[in-house]
Order: sequence, then structure tokens, then C-alpha cells
Amino acid sequence: MRLKINGETKDNIGATTLEELLEELGVSSGRVAVEVNETIVKKTDYVTFRLKDGDMVEIVNFVGGG
Repeated sequence: MRLKINGETKDNIGATTLEELLEELGVSSGRVAVEVNETIVKKTDYVTFRLKDGDMVEIVNFVGGG
């Protein structure tokens, strides 16, 4: 599957759900927000949210500081 992730086109993505995509990319779901096609997806839906070829995915990592 081809996805656009944070503005970069990625080919040969094997994941079919958001949870699988985060695992494939090595991203911990604990401190991220994910948007697919300009819609924020709830963390509780990562397991069931199905990705489609051509989806635009934005993954934002939260960084603490002070």
C-alpha cells in the first residue's frame, strides 16, 4: 500500500490499521496524535481504524519540556 506519511510518500506499507502502521514505523502510540486525511483519530480507534491506499497520515509526537 502507498501512504503519504508526514508529507513523504511511502510505498510498500504492509500495515492495514493505524496500530500496525505505528508498529511498522517503530513509533510508540503512547505520546502521539494521528490524523488521517485531515481527521484526528482517537487512540482507542487505532486498533480498528483501517487504512486505504493513498491515505494521508500525519503523526505528531508530543515532547515534554520546560
